Amino acid sequence: MSDKKVVIVSGGSRGLGREIALSLAADGYIPIITYINNQDKAKQIVRQITDGGGEAEAIKADVGDFDAVEHLFRDVKTRFGRIDAVINTAAIAILKPLAEFTPAEFASVLATNTAGTFNILQIAAKYLDKGGRILTFSSNVVDTRPVNYTVYGASKSAVETMSKIFAKELRGREITVNVISPGPTKTEMFLDGKSPEFIAQTASLSPFGRLGEPEDIYPAVAFLLSPQAAWVNGQVIKVNGGAS
Repeated sequence: MSDKKVVIVSGGSRGLGREIALSLAADGYIPIITYINNQDKAKQIVRQITDGGGEAEAIKADVGDFDAVEHLFRDVKTRFGRIDAVINTAAIAILKPLAEFTPAEFASVLATNTAGTFNILQIAAKYLDKGGRILTFSSNVVDTRPVNYTVYGASKSAVETMSKIFAKELRGREITVNVISPGPTKTEMFLDGKSPEFIAQTASLSPFGRLGEPEDIYPAVAFLLSPQAAWVNGQVIKVNGGAS
């Protein structure tokens, strides 16, 4: 078995997850990339990593399915003998006024964003090695509260609360649990269905006058995984270019 650290990256086939997986591999980690429907994209990332001399795996797993997450962690632990960190980037967004949401749409967002985080946290606690790292992802909208983001924002508020309290509940394990809260970032999920005017207006919220790029987020991830971050626990780290 490899002596490299193994990191599960949920939702690693696209967006922030993709950038994180590629950067982890470049830094000497073994990213385990999970996906639901994007098998081709996930395997493409694995090929890109392995062609460059790194190690990676792609495994199908729906974070909203407790049994699937349990199977994922058990499989990775069996195959690699270790799980050093888990990074939960998997998320969906349905953007519309609250009054227009159907119960099914509401349940769908919470199943992936909130229940998915619950599943990851609970099962990670069983399988992570001592001194492991758990990173969940929130969003700047928790603070900025733009219209049409009611349900998405609520799902991410729950992620922050669960993560911060869970960090206390892991007393004695030397496992840190932290949240990264990106600002508007140029990913497929953010750009989908947005008008050029909306994108430009959102970009102007940052003093830098632009959207974040996925690679802007990774340095915070790298720090929180590092030994230097062992005393950072139960925190929400905002990586938003000053957008407010």
